Amino acid sequence: MNDESLLQQTRELLGALEGESIPHVLVGGLALLQYVEGRNTRDIDLILAVSDLPRLPRFVLREKNEWFGTGDCGPLRVDLLFTENPLFAEVAASHSISKRFLDATLRCATPEGIILLKLFALPSLYRQGQVDRADLYETDILQLLRIDPVTDEKLLTQLESHVSETDLKALAEVLCDLRKRMGNSDRFRESGRSAQS
Repeated sequence: MNDESLLQQTRELLGALEGESIPHVLVGGLALLQYVEGRNTRDIDLILAVSDLPRLPRFVLREKNEWFGTGDCGPLRVDLLFTENPLFAEVAASHSISKRFLDATLRCATPEGIILLKLFALPSLYRQGQVDRADLYETDILQLLRIDPVTDEKLLTQLESHVSETDLKALAEVLCDLRKRMGNSDRFRESGRSAQS
């Protein structure tokens, strides 16, 4: 599928979500692009209820488990996060805003919502040996932390009932490492300003 076809299929799906009033939240790469530049994606990621699957136009479900599904709307790949997962439902209810995108008004996860979802996914990615993907998620989180003043404590408090205690401690270490990286970039910016003065 070429870029023009991908764009057209995305536009049609988002228009259908709006036109059919299907409750949804855009997450993943397209949501991230609402806040930061440079993230490429060739699919669409949505939070929605399993009961709304039949309302998605031309959607063909390929795989499904309790919390996730994957399918196609024509040539467009659609990855689904179901509101049956309490964290996904919480992000949809409390961490989403209306955005205008590709001629449609849709619900989009806030930066804090995207950070929560990516942190939730990290332990599973590492356990599956998907280190490159985990690195990408950590970079996404870093970029979002630069524009959202949410504290590590708030993020971890929201995650504590959704992940194991061991995973929560590991996520605290990830956030600590990301904050250090942010500090390093701030130091270099400051030294650059001093050198120019």
